[in-house]
Amino acid sequence: MEAAVSIKIAAQVEKLNAHLLACGLKRTRQRDLIATLFFQEEGHVSIEELCTKVRKLDARISVATVYRTMRLLAQSGLVHSRNFVGGHTRYEVAGEHHDHLICTRCGSIVEFEDKQIETLQAAVAGRHGFFILSHKMEIYGLCKDCRLHQHSGEPAGLRSPIPAKS
Repeated sequence: MEAAVSIKIAAQVEKLNAHLLACGLKRTRQRDLIATLFFQEEGHVSIEELCTKVRKLDARISVATVYRTMRLLAQSGLVHSRNFVGGHTRYEVAGEHHDHLICTRCGSIVEFEDKQIETLQAAVAGRHGFFILSHKMEIYGLCKDCRLHQHSGEPAGLRSPIPAKS
């Protein structure tokens, strides 16, 4: 299994390097290291988290180099940047479409897919004569753990789950 993961990561790094070549940019050891470490991660990674990991292996790599490399990864289509609550950008490997549940207290992010939601979004767009090119859904609230540890009850105006229509 680890060999398959390593091959997949190497393939992603090679795709980045093909993008660099097409843009007239050079392949560098620093870019390869940053990309490799990023593709080893799961979930949504911040620049700060990635910098911490990169600097454990090479303290000379600057934050600016990590930012530029992540921008190149996003431009190549291998990575999506996501701006969640609080203005913090996180990065995830591009892949199958999914949506997000984001806890406003602890920052946890849960990815989910729901065919009914996708069908409903397409129907709403169709009723308005709208052709969807892409979309993202982010639902903000409190995760199960934060709700269990909540002392003051629900914030005013929030109800979950949404009651069914009668």
